Amino acid sequence: MKRFTIIFIAVFLSFAHASFGEKIKVVASIHPLGDVTKQVGKDRVSVKVMLPPAASPHTFEPTSLDMMEIQNSKVFIKAGAGLEFWAEKMMNASSNMKLIIVDATSGLSLIRHVHSHAGAGTAEEKGHQESANPHVWLDPVLMKTVVDKIKNALSKADPGGEAYYRENAERYKKDLDALHSEIMNRVKSFRVKEYVTFHPAWDYFSKRYGLRVAGVIEESPGRESSPKHIAKIVSEIKRINSRIVFAEPQFNPKIAEVIAKEAGAKVLFLDPIGGTNVKGRDTYIGLMRYNLSVMEEGMK
Repeated sequence: MKRFTIIFIAVFLSFAHASFGEKIKVVASIHPLGDVTKQVGKDRVSVKVMLPPAASPHTFEPTSLDMMEIQNSKVFIKAGAGLEFWAEKMMNASSNMKLIIVDATSGLSLIRHVHSHAGAGTAEEKGHQESANPHVWLDPVLMKTVVDKIKNALSKADPGGEAYYRENAERYKKDLDALHSEIMNRVKSFRVKEYVTFHPAWDYFSKRYGLRVAGVIEESPGRESSPKHIAKIVSEIKRINSRIVFAEPQFNPKIAEVIAKEAGAKVLFLDPIGGTNVKGRDTYIGLMRYNLSVMEEGMK
């Protein structure tokens, strides 16, 4: 009888948790931020990643269903620094006034790029446009700061889970420390320390681990490379004595293949975003290990 009572109470409590302890709804713009939120929130949160697998955040446009997700969420986690160019429009259209927004890049020391404007006009009119690089998540050390921001946002949305979120965050930051040490040790064995990437996603990673991006195929998302720029990239590959060109699964690799053929190199794929549909890249730490292995293959 006593055993039956214990089982009954356990079943009742699990139902009670499901009905009374509703999970905190969180929307993350990209998969790495979504996974880190799951690591901090675990079974107290329900996370929806907005960017579909294999899509590029630079060209993504949210649907009306995505709008609904934001409308019904407590927390929205974005990279910031202009990556989610659609977010402001979306926030303005939303009537969810209590939405807690986490901006991963805010308060961090960001790498800035200067783009020159092509076209008619005087030198002043053409001018230079500066933009901040949003890809901070590809540096595990910076990601620890993001973990704290996510922990604080979840605690604000769900004060009853504060201790739980804090404990999970501290444990996960130790995992990020271990990942950082592993990357540092493995990068030491790289023969080549310079490389060519598809777009400027790897600047924070390179800065952290003593590598250098020698050239970027597509400096601005969706803007085709000029023949002059392609020739410059080919000569950089030859200068650094590299055997590889890195493409990315979110972009068409055609131009990378042309450059690789010209330079006598081969194309390998780095993945800055990952996603649930790719085994081994379905967690942030798994994604970083995958990219490290690809780099090792081409640079050791």
